[in-house]
Amino acid sequence: TVYDYAHVGNFRAFLTYDLIKRVLLYFGYDVTHVCNLTDVDDKIINRANEQNIADITELTRKYEDFFFQDLKALNVLPADNYPRATEHIPEMMDMILELASKDLAYETEDGSWYFATASKEGYGEQLVQLNRDEMETTERGESEMKRNVQDFALWKAFKEGADREDATWELAGKIKKGRPGWHLECSAMARKYLGDTIDIHGGGIDLKFPHHENEIAQSEGATGKTFCNCWLHNGFVNINDEKMSKSLGNFLTLRGACPQSKDIRAYRFLVMSSQYGKQLSFTPQAMGAAKNSLKRIDKVMHQIETALKDQTVPADASSSIVESDVPKALANFEAALLDDLSMPRASASLFSLIKVAEKEFKRTSKTSDAELDLRGLESIENAIRQMDQIFGIFYEVPLSKDEEEAAAKNSESEADTVVPDEVMELVMQRAEAKEAKDWELADSLRSRIAELGFAVKDVKGGEPVVTRVEI
Repeated sequence: TVYDYAHVGNFRAFLTYDLIKRVLLYFGYDVTHVCNLTDVDDKIINRANEQNIADITELTRKYEDFFFQDLKALNVLPADNYPRATEHIPEMMDMILELASKDLAYETEDGSWYFATASKEGYGEQLVQLNRDEMETTERGESEMKRNVQDFALWKAFKEGADREDATWELAGKIKKGRPGWHLECSAMARKYLGDTIDIHGGGIDLKFPHHENEIAQSEGATGKTFCNCWLHNGFVNINDEKMSKSLGNFLTLRGACPQSKDIRAYRFLVMSSQYGKQLSFTPQAMGAAKNSLKRIDKVMHQIETALKDQTVPADASSSIVESDVPKALANFEAALLDDLSMPRASASLFSLIKVAEKEFKRTSKTSDAELDLRGLESIENAIRQMDQIFGIFYEVPLSKDEEEAAAKNSESEADTVVPDEVMELVMQRAEAKEAKDWELADSLRSRIAELGFAVKDVKGGEPVVTRVEI
C-alpha cells in the first residue's frame, strides 16, 4: 500500500518472495511473478487529505518510486508485473457482478457491496479456523446495513467529506459511485495475470485472516475453482519484542535502519538466512552478526580470487575438496532448500565451504613450500557463487535517487575547484613576472586569469591560492 515508506518488516515479505522465486528458478522452473500495488484505500485517502494533495497519484507514485528503489537496493529480483489497483477497476466491477449473480454479493441502500459470507460454504476455514459467533466488525467505514457482521466490503459507496473525487468510480446502472474494498483487488488482478488458480501466494502471517481468507472466498466463489495451491506466510520482524508496524509507530524504513550499503546487504543476509515462517528480531546484535558473516565470506572470496589470479588450474590434480567437501556441501544446501526452505541449514552449508577455504589458506601459511589446492579453491568459489543464486549477496548496493543527486552535486562542487592547466600556466607566468618585478606583466596576467573566471591570491611564503569566481 503506497502511502508511506515501506519498513524493514514489510521488506521481509518481499525478501521471502525473492527467496521462493530464486529457489524455483534454481531448480529449473519457469516463474511468472505478479506483485500488485494498492494505490487506493482509506490510508491513502487520509494521507492525501492530511497533506492537501490535489491529485492522489502524486502521493502514490512518490512512494511507489521509493518502494522500487528499496527493492533494488535489497537485490530483489523484479516481478514480471506490478499492476495497480486503480488500473483494474473494470475487472473488480466484473467480479462483483459475477459474485452477485451467484448470490455471493449484495448491494446495500447506500450503494456499497458486500460479500455474503453465510452463502459461501467453508468461509474462513482454509488458513484459519474461525469461530463465527465470536467475530466482530473490523472494516473501517463499513455500512451498518450489511446482513452479517462477518460480511466484508467489496465496494465502498462514496461518502461526502470522507472520499475524494479522484479516487472514485462507477458503472452506470450497475455499480454506484465509490471505490473497491481492499480484498477485491487481489482476487481480480490475480485472475487477470495468473488465471483462476495460482500456484503460490505469499504474505505476512498476519494476512491469513481476514485478507487471504477473503481472497479465497471471492476467487473461489467467482470461479468455482481452487484459488491457490500453496500459501507461503512469513513471520513478523520484531523490534523491542513487538511486531514492527506503522500502526504501532515503531517501524524503521530501510534507509533509516540501514544507512550504509553494508547494512543493507547485511539485512538481506539476515533475512535470507533465517527460517521464513518464524519471527525475526531486528536488533543491533543480529545485524552485527550478519555484517560479520558477510565480512568473513567476502574475505574468503577475495583470497580465492587473488590466489587464482593469473594461475592455470590443473584439471586433473587430486583434491579432496573437489571430491568430497564441495559435493557434500552442495548436496546439503539443496536438501535444505527442498525442506521447507530451511535457510539456516543452507547457510550452514555455505559456511562449511568458507571453513574449508580458511583451513586451506591457514595450512599453506605455516610453511613456505606448501602449495595451495587451486583446483579445490576454484571449486569452492564456483559452489559459493552457485549458492549465491539463492542468497543474492554478491552485489553492489545502488545509490538511492537522493544519494545520486547528492553525489552529482558533490561532483559539480569538485569540478568547480579544479583549476584548468591554462590557468595554472598563467599563474606560474605571473609568479615569474613578480619575481622579476615586472609588475605590468603581472597585472596583465592577473587580468587574463580573471577573464577565465579565476582569482589569484598571493600568500606570503607560500604558493598562490587560485579560486573560481563568477564572471
